[in-house]
Amino acid sequence: MKMILLGAPGAGKGTQAEVLSKKLGIPTISTGNMLRAAISNGSAVGLAAKSFMDKGQLVPDSVIIDIVKERLAQPDCQKGFILDGMPRTIPQAQALEDGGVELTTVLSLEVSDEEIVDRMSGRRVCPKCGATFHVVSHPPKTEGVCDNCGEGLIIRKDDAKETVLDRLNVYHSQTEPLKDFYARRGLLISVENQGSIEATSRAIFRALGIGE
Repeated sequence: MKMILLGAPGAGKGTQAEVLSKKLGIPTISTGNMLRAAISNGSAVGLAAKSFMDKGQLVPDSVIIDIVKERLAQPDCQKGFILDGMPRTIPQAQALEDGGVELTTVLSLEVSDEEIVDRMSGRRVCPKCGATFHVVSHPPKTEGVCDNCGEGLIIRKDDAKETVLDRLNVYHSQTEPLKDFYARRGLLISVENQGSIEATSRAIFRALGIGE
C-alpha cells in the first residue's frame, strides 16, 4: 500500500499513521524527518536542502521531491509506505506524479474545525519534562500542574487558538484542494472522525478493506 495521509493540523494524522504502520508493516515517512535524515547523511539533495535552510529560505518543491524519491527507493519502502505531511499543495502533488511516484491510496481524515480548535487549544505542556495533557480528555490531577514533576503547565504558541485558526486557514486554502486532485484520479478515501483514536482506526481499517 502506497499511501498519502491528508488532514488538517490536529486531525490525528501522526497517530493514525503510527497505527497503520504497525498494522501494515510499512514505514511512515514525514517530510521533516526526511529532510533531517538527508541533511545528516550528507547526500547531494540533503546538502542542496541545507543550503536553502541556512539562508532562512523555504526548500523548493523540486528538492523536496528529490528527497522523497531518494527515501522511497530505500529497501524498507518496497512493500509500501505512508507519506505524512507531503504533498501540501497541488504543485507538490503534480511534481510527485510527474516524478513517477506511484500511489495506491490517499486517505483523508475528516475532522471539523471546531473539534480541532477544541483539541489543540485544550492542550497543556510541561516546559520541564515535556509531558502533555488536555483540559478535557487528559487533565492533570491538579489543574495547571504537571503530574510528573510539579511544574506549571503552559500553552504552546502552536496550540493558541489564534495560531490554530491561522493554520486551519492555510490548510483550507492550500492543502484541502488536494482532495479533489486525488478524487479525480480515483485514489481518495475519506474517513470521518469517530470520537476516539481506536474507533477512528477501526473505521480506517474498514475503509481500506483490511481486517481489524
